[in-house]
Amino acid sequence: MASELFDSYVPVLIATILGFLLVAGALIGNFVLSPRQRTEAKGVTYECGMLPIGRSRGQVHFRYYLFAILFLIFDIEAVFLFPWAVTIADLGAQAFWEMLVFIGILAFGLLYAWKMGVLRWR
Repeated sequence: MASELFDSYVPVLIATILGFLLVAGALIGNFVLSPRQRTEAKGVTYECGMLPIGRSRGQVHFRYYLFAILFLIFDIEAVFLFPWAVTIADLGAQAFWEMLVFIGILAFGLLYAWKMGVLRWR
């Protein structure tokens, strides 16, 4: 019985070892083959082939982070909605009501963000 249990883990063990070897090989290859010369041109910030004008670092307003978080929230909602929509017939009524609660919570968050002026572009 123990032999049958460990037989099913052999492919997983082989894939894990192979994965570690590939990653280690890539890291070692990068270390061996990468150029090491430091030049002034390498230290310049790259901006679409043009020389940078002014500072190479600019401040980003926190409003952009709020847009990014809202995008992630609704992107995750889409990730949850697609498999749910595909299997809704097999899941039953409880899954339908749970998804409505989930969408309601996200709609409340969107309404709150809208009310607070987060979505207003200034």
